[in-house]
Amino acid sequence: MEDGGRAHTAIVGWACTTLCLVTYVAAFSQGASLSACTDMMPRHLRVQLHSSNNNYVTVHTNVSFYFPGDKVPVTVRSTRDYMGFMLQARKVSNNEIAGTFIFLPPGSKLLTCFEDGDTVTHSDKSLKRNLSFIWKAPDQPIGDIKFFISIVQSYFVYWAKIESAVVAEGGQN
Repeated sequence: MEDGGRAHTAIVGWACTTLCLVTYVAAFSQGASLSACTDMMPRHLRVQLHSSNNNYVTVHTNVSFYFPGDKVPVTVRSTRDYMGFMLQARKVSNNEIAGTFIFLPPGSKLLTCFEDGDTVTHSDKSLKRNLSFIWKAPDQPIGDIKFFISIVQSYFVYWAKIESAVVAEGGQN
């Protein structure tokens, strides 16, 4: 009877562990966690960070400056497919997240890190390659910004905080 009890306990323990892991993995297939807001690092198990200097992803804007309230197109281009991402605009002066995203491609959703819509993440794990967004600058001056993206190629491989060129705030003295 004692051996049967141990076997039952072992099976129940294995089932609970498996269910917890499946639930943990499934959560990230629908977007980044709020815990990634500050450092933009995926919270997967045993992930491997790759150098952001050696990536296949670029973040572009078609403008070199903006004014408060402007809408700035942002394009993410990749030479390889990837499953997940997190995109933010940050102030160059203090690295704070700034502005909101107002246009998203399919397979994306807004995430509220500090203000409504200040971050975009994936909404499913379908393969992605080239994505276009529109970011809206705050109505008050915030200074120069950069766009940052973290890319998850697979559950185990990612690149963090790939950055765009500086987009200067127009009209600054």
